[in-house]
Amino acid sequence: MTTQYYSGPDYGGRFLAYLLALVLGAVAFAGFVRCASTGKAERIATFVTGRAIRIEPTAANVVEKIQHMARMDSVVYSLDTVVEGGRPTMIPPDAPTGDRVLLLVHGDSVAGIDLGQTKPQDVRIDAGGRGIHVTLPAAQIFSTTLDDRRTHVIVRTTGQILPADQALEPETRARAQDQLQQSAQADGILDAARKNARTTVAALLTSLGFEQVDVN
Repeated sequence: MTTQYYSGPDYGGRFLAYLLALVLGAVAFAGFVRCASTGKAERIATFVTGRAIRIEPTAANVVEKIQHMARMDSVVYSLDTVVEGGRPTMIPPDAPTGDRVLLLVHGDSVAGIDLGQTKPQDVRIDAGGRGIHVTLPAAQIFSTTLDDRRTHVIVRTTGQILPADQALEPETRARAQDQLQQSAQADGILDAARKNARTTVAALLTSLGFEQVDVN
């Protein structure tokens, strides 16, 4: 006599396979979320989880975020002044032969820090990951310009013997531009630009989760 045994579907084996697949999937997703610190991967991870992903910043991605701020035109120095230019002559008296111009000048000098120049060696993260030290590039004056709408000749005096020198006014404007930049530097525009940049970068680093922030 032959005895036959019926064995139903192997639910236990399938369950173990499903469980293993879920575990492997969870591990893979956790790895993806951990690595998704920038670009599309970060946006996908944020969308899937429904919350911001806390990633431990590295020096490289800190530099990337600082560089994205590019040039910080953080300080504008404005000045109104009167500048005189002249072409004196050696023939006395000066009045019949000389050439003078008096300009009312308005201009702006813009200073800041080009954060695009930040390099990885400028960023140091403490071993515990709680503190960060950043050395910023030097502050610089990006531009100094005169406002043509508010800069004009007040007085132009030309001698009766020699014709007016057409180059006198442009040269006087150029000298006024140099004086504006020197005045801005003397009044501390570079120090103010550096102070503003330090404050902005420190706020960025704090938002990244650092507790001790040193920016200089």
